[in-house]
Amino acid sequence: MKTTRHQSSSRPAPSRELVELRVRLAEAEETLRAIHTGEVDTVVVAGKQGPQVFTLKGAEHAYRMLIESMNEGALTITADKTILYANQCFARMVKCPLEQVTGSSFRRFLSAADRATLRALLKRADKSGSKIQVRLKAGDGSQIPAHLSIRPLAKNGSKSATFGIVVTDMTETRRNEEMLRALTHRVVQVQEAERGRVALELHDNITQHLCAVLVRWQALANKLPAREKASRGEVIILSKMLGQTVDEVQRIARNLRPSVLDELGLVHALRATCTEFADRTGVSLKLACKPLTARLPAEGELALYRILQNALENVEKHARARHVTVCLRQRAFIQLTINDDGIGFDPEHHAAKRKGKGGLGLLSMRERATYVGGAFKIKSVRGAGTKIEVLIPLPPGALAVN
Repeated sequence: MKTTRHQSSSRPAPSRELVELRVRLAEAEETLRAIHTGEVDTVVVAGKQGPQVFTLKGAEHAYRMLIESMNEGALTITADKTILYANQCFARMVKCPLEQVTGSSFRRFLSAADRATLRALLKRADKSGSKIQVRLKAGDGSQIPAHLSIRPLAKNGSKSATFGIVVTDMTETRRNEEMLRALTHRVVQVQEAERGRVALELHDNITQHLCAVLVRWQALANKLPAREKASRGEVIILSKMLGQTVDEVQRIARNLRPSVLDELGLVHALRATCTEFADRTGVSLKLACKPLTARLPAEGELALYRILQNALENVEKHARARHVTVCLRQRAFIQLTINDDGIGFDPEHHAAKRKGKGGLGLLSMRERATYVGGAFKIKSVRGAGTKIEVLIPLPPGALAVN
């Protein structure tokens, strides 16, 4: 009897536990169902570090599905950089589990400099949004070049500001840019080698043959009788034309590969080019070259020479300038500045208009400067002329100029 009474009295306890477990299971199943169907916006989870806010799928289920299927990272952050929402793409990008991303600070993925830049952008962000280039610090210690598009979101009754961020992984883009730059550099090297070969052919063969023809022609002219005035006049005209042809071939050969650049250095090469340009076009050109105490490597000097050539070609073809100023000076770098008082243009509009249509002048100058670790700047206003500035750093072992 005691055993029976004991069993009877112990039955209610498991029943209460079972009921509580069933209730909790039902609540959990309902929560999971609501999350799955997109009825839940946010879940607050208690943890060791206090409650954490997890913005889940969002009430707008279709919109949430679109965000999750994006090939770009998507974030919602507060003004203090707390991540309220992150999609799986962003989690994969920074190589962290999604549960460790959501609720954490976005600052953990940024360098100190990028944090400061982002803080300033968030303070002045408007409806049009802002853009920034950063390097994200991934969970495995690697760095990912990324483009952030930031836009403030509607508060919808909330007192604190929130921001939506689309994060684009620029790794592949940067890799393609580097490959394209390397390919372009190689093309330029091959082009320069071919120019040198053609210049040598012109100088050693064509010019010599033309000079020989000119000498023979003049010898033949001297044998004409004095009474053949008409014939002698034609001979003199043809002799001048041959002489002009020799000069033009020599000019082309010099432009293809300036021997003066190798033999006498950058200053002499720039001076010769400026003098030839002014004499041929009639455009007033002032050259100011401060004495250089060091020489750039051959590639650096060639880059500055070609940039000057391209700039003067643009002046001749497009600028309608009356005055040009070229300045070369040395600081911790070599600085080349080219100013003209021509009609000017809009550089951004020009780049967009010429994209894909062979407009390689400005691109070529910019790429040449980039090849040698330099910087290229252009400033132009319609009706107010154009200014080109090139800065190329001197290497630690730069050779002193004699």
